[in-house]
Amino acid sequence: MTDVSAQSPAHGIAGWPHGPVPAGPGRPDRLPDGRPWPRIRIVTPAGPEAAAAQTVASVLRQGYPDLRHDLLPRGGGGIAARLLDDADTDAVLWLRAGDLLAPGALAALALERALTGLAAVGGLRVLFRDRVLRLDAPSLLEAPLFLDVPSRTGAEVGPLPFTGGEVLWSRAALAGAATLDADGRLDAAAAWATLPPGTRGRIGRPTLLQRAPDAVPEPPAGLSIVSLTGLGTVGGAGVAQGRLADALALSGHRVAQVSLGRRPAAAEWTDAFPPAETAIAALEPDLVLAGNLHGATRSLDAVGRLAGICPVALVLHDLFPLTGRCCHPRGCDRAETGCDAACPGPDEYPQLAPRRIAGMHARKRAVLAGPRPPWLLANSDWTLARARALAPPGAASPDRIGLAFPTGVFRPPDDRAALRRRLGLPADDVLILVSSVIVDGPDKGFPDLRAALRAVDRPGVGVVAVGRLDDPAKLGVETLFAPGLVGDEAELAAWYGACDLHVTASRHETLGQTPIEAGLCGVPTLAYRTAGLTSAVIDGVSGRLVPPVPGALAEALAALVADAEARARLGAFARIVLESRFSPAAAALRLDDLLRARGLIPDGAGRPSFAPAMLGHFPFAAERLPGLRGTVAAASPRIVRRLRRAKQMVLGRTLPLVLRRCLYLADRLRSAR
Repeated sequence: MTDVSAQSPAHGIAGWPHGPVPAGPGRPDRLPDGRPWPRIRIVTPAGPEAAAAQTVASVLRQGYPDLRHDLLPRGGGGIAARLLDDADTDAVLWLRAGDLLAPGALAALALERALTGLAAVGGLRVLFRDRVLRLDAPSLLEAPLFLDVPSRTGAEVGPLPFTGGEVLWSRAALAGAATLDADGRLDAAAAWATLPPGTRGRIGRPTLLQRAPDAVPEPPAGLSIVSLTGLGTVGGAGVAQGRLADALALSGHRVAQVSLGRRPAAAEWTDAFPPAETAIAALEPDLVLAGNLHGATRSLDAVGRLAGICPVALVLHDLFPLTGRCCHPRGCDRAETGCDAACPGPDEYPQLAPRRIAGMHARKRAVLAGPRPPWLLANSDWTLARARALAPPGAASPDRIGLAFPTGVFRPPDDRAALRRRLGLPADDVLILVSSVIVDGPDKGFPDLRAALRAVDRPGVGVVAVGRLDDPAKLGVETLFAPGLVGDEAELAAWYGACDLHVTASRHETLGQTPIEAGLCGVPTLAYRTAGLTSAVIDGVSGRLVPPVPGALAEALAALVADAEARARLGAFARIVLESRFSPAAAALRLDDLLRARGLIPDGAGRPSFAPAMLGHFPFAAERLPGLRGTVAAASPRIVRRLRRAKQMVLGRTLPLVLRRCLYLADRLRSAR
């Protein structure tokens, strides 16, 4: 980890609550829909004066606009009860003397409540003494809500109390259900339990820093999980799979990462992977979490075999497991009735000979509806709906999960002007970012993107294109900065953070990772209102969505280029809400809910908890986790790029079957040496 302070404090946040407020995009004056921020009342029952001073300092450092903090005297239960009857208060938070609110906690909790209408929203609790011991969060299950299991050493250790300081409660919901003692302390566990299911939620970022008692129970042993990919954790979906694996490891699970193979040229003709399957069987895992397999195989046969030894969950980074060949059916509806030789794009990646498509689709459906069908995990609401429509009868009911993003790496820059100077970018231009592994890829809507960028091409407006772009002149803009493929997460975050606006013309994303990465850096996204982008971009909050009709993208782009205030407002909200919903902790909490519902984590396991290193995924941590390197393949040499352009001029982006067979035979010859 990278130490960014001279000495890490016990709670893991440098200088808090008296030092400088951690850098960030700030908080807009009003909510996204124009309403004022909710009026919050914080209640602190009587406690040691020195401890209360620290608590008060952490509240003041929130900088929240409409806030009252009540310090109760001993015997103040009656006062606390009257506070709940105050109609001028929208939400309340009970905070013990000595407990600290984490930086930005109130804005994050209040925004999530405003966007969802939930009666109560909780965040992560950071437990510390002389150092951070662990992080945890309330369970959404009705029972047990707050008890931790006894120590595995056999020591007599009581439960850690759920004091509720990590939860923002609706005053109206709490008024009729709150249990207060004579001193005004809230029975948070009872209050949480009485809320109807579906009215309480969580955000995946720290909201409470709490000093732990002398004896802290150990969390239960985690599961043995294999994260399985086709070719490893390189490229968009591969990186997403790797980030999920890292989030599970920080949740206390034992995670091994396995890839089926390293021979993409053989994928169309390879269905068995003895070394990988043998290695997985030897690990005797509780779960195989599989995703992005089509780089190594066109079938799900390996998934079917692995499902015979343990549960398998298929992460739907795309729709490949549900079709005969493709990752995104686009306008084709054959996957709903049966893919066959009439597939409109058999030579597009992932390619498959037409005569084999119908049989492959039948084989996949047999695996999905087998005796022990794999779980289907959708990364967006749109993907969930498509999975329900395309899954065969007998398949497992799809579940919704969230992807994980390194929210401490992808963060707003401390000094954008200095960052632009370092990257060689103009100081005052409006910079529009486009980002993709292949910027002009067939599924990225390149013609629409080019038209929109040309519509705003003028002095003072520049374009930053991150990703593979073999012919930069194809964009047709005057001021273009093309750093190419950026495989270092920290450097990628720098390019994001130096820009003013991110735009994508894609229509076929199951989620869309670049809008989330940009938003975490305080940069809003303009996109089409279609597919998974409706989950990646929160319209009017983290960016703007427009209908996928001619001219809509260009018109909206021109409006945002001209409106610096709107860009800043959307960027600030983007950072707050996307950190709450797409941090590694947020993804791990959704997976934890799934594992509990499926019975892999038993009843009585206590609150979901995380290793101390989870705190390093947040920019206010004294010790932040570094970003990954090598997330995309190295840039091709110039001669390769020229050959690729020549090939595209002759054959387009497809690869005919005869050429694929030649590459396969050459690969076999190399591997036989």
